[in-house]
Amino acid sequence: MKIAALDSSGLVASVAILEDDILVAEYTVHHKKTHSQTLLPMLDEVKKMIELDLGTLSAIAISAGPGSFTGLRIGSATAKGLGLALEIPIIPVPTIDALAYNLYGTDKLVCPLMDARREQVYTGLYEYKREESGIYSLHRLLEQCAVSVEEIVQTVNTFEREVIFLGDGVPVYREQIEKLIHVPYSFAPAHMNRQRASSVGVLGMRMYQNGIYESAEEHKPVYLRVSQAERERNDTIVIRKMQEQDLEQVSRLEAENFSMPWSVDSFREMVSHPDALYLVAVDRGNVCGTCGVRNISGEGEITNVVIREEYRGSGLAQKMLLDLLGQGEKMGITAYTLEVRKSNTVAIHVYEKLGFVSEGIRPHFYEKPDEDAVIMWRR
Repeated sequence: MKIAALDSSGLVASVAILEDDILVAEYTVHHKKTHSQTLLPMLDEVKKMIELDLGTLSAIAISAGPGSFTGLRIGSATAKGLGLALEIPIIPVPTIDALAYNLYGTDKLVCPLMDARREQVYTGLYEYKREESGIYSLHRLLEQCAVSVEEIVQTVNTFEREVIFLGDGVPVYREQIEKLIHVPYSFAPAHMNRQRASSVGVLGMRMYQNGIYESAEEHKPVYLRVSQAERERNDTIVIRKMQEQDLEQVSRLEAENFSMPWSVDSFREMVSHPDALYLVAVDRGNVCGTCGVRNISGEGEITNVVIREEYRGSGLAQKMLLDLLGQGEKMGITAYTLEVRKSNTVAIHVYEKLGFVSEGIRPHFYEKPDEDAVIMWRR
């Protein structure tokens, strides 16, 4: 298997070509030029150097976010363009996971830090576990998130284990880290403390082998935190219970996003059902999101989670679901379950952040197209 890997999530631009377990080429630049000036020329230079036929690529691994809004958009557009032209899938590798993979096999905790501005970092917390095969697997102790340095260091301190910090957030917050940290720590050296497309590529290979990839049409960056324009827009959004007046808009939103959408009458039945709760997000009179839950003997079945396309990546889905879970507890719900398409890695990531875990596969659950469903629970 041969893949191209790209990372433009931060200050570094990086391109790599991998074939099976061989890193064929890697080109990484940490300079003042924008990624729009560097990424494609770098890929072209690698292509010429190794006489690469792009038609031999099986997939494109991309650092999918979080990171710089502009950098992620450039990387995403580049990957989508290549994927569409070559008719190959995109492997959306979480940025923070890929950074942590630079320190493969360490027995220390790994804490990547990317400067997210406004006194926050994009971060996560990881450890490696040796499998019976001898391969080390990367385990998330804290999902990638946007928090203050103080918050992540406090979390690190609770593990009472030595930790290695890396990423472009280290030089920005190093003094603060040194004042707050109470466990043994170190900072990764220059050759492994920034983004590398080779790490994106190796993780991408593993994700592909596990069936985690998406079409070029489906791919979108994962921002975690919204842009200034999106924050201003979110100030106008109201989340409330679904009402009769919303049903036509809700039904149209379903039809735009699902191959087998619910009808107006189906939603009307749920709105009036005593053991069901359905919410809408409304932006200046327009429905931009829905989600719902039915209480079945204390277990909540979550359905109809959909966000209008232009609002995705803004955190609205997570905000709505948190509201739904909070109100569901008042209804006596103690556990929640849902199904999600196996290829919908963005939605799966959101559910995992809310405490859901995969507990099985329901084969051929979805139609148009036929696809397995991942069954997730939050107990």
